[in-house]
Amino acid sequence: MIEITDVHKRYRTAHGSKWVLKGVSLCIPTQSRVALIGANGAGKSTLLRLVGGIDQPNSGRIERNCKVSWPLGLTGGFQGSLSGRQNTKFVCRIHGVSDDLADKLEFVREFSELNDAFEDPVKTYSSGMRSRLAFAMSLAFDFDTYLVDELTAVGDAAFKHKSQKAFQDLADRAGLVMVSHSESTLKSFCQSAVWLHQGRAHWFDSVEEALREYRESITA
Repeated sequence: MIEITDVHKRYRTAHGSKWVLKGVSLCIPTQSRVALIGANGAGKSTLLRLVGGIDQPNSGRIERNCKVSWPLGLTGGFQGSLSGRQNTKFVCRIHGVSDDLADKLEFVREFSELNDAFEDPVKTYSSGMRSRLAFAMSLAFDFDTYLVDELTAVGDAAFKHKSQKAFQDLADRAGLVMVSHSESTLKSFCQSAVWLHQGRAHWFDSVEEALREYRESITA
């Protein structure tokens, strides 16, 4: 279970500070599949980063009583001077992997299809190569809840087919908190939804109901 209690988050800009989240409180059960819905700038990715521990709230607290992934769409967390293998090894050690480290490394190398480039510095990778590395690395760990930011498939057509199948398998066995601009994707993978609007969070047991509220808000 993920418990979010009275979370506030703001960002300072050249024009002052903007509160993105204003007193968000939610309880996300383990194994639930939740869509985050809202207009651009509503705080969807911000909330996902907070839940993943990549960012911290200005106030309030987030308790993770389960194993939570980093956002699967995130490709900016690599150390560019290190190779794909070294980045993967670093993440494995953060997550306490030791006995099956070699198996994890080989899985990421094979699934990403980086081949010899797995030994090259990540700063030499194309955006597609970085995405494949990040996706493969995410699949290498067993999390209770996966955070997904605009990503269900990456790479060329063949790799997209493989990653779509892998993502479907993941969604069948674990919880999801998903951000996507594709309504069909949200309906396909999620059972419930959170609508972020004017800094507040509204829980819906139905994705369609949340989407209806969202559509009405942008046409009002």
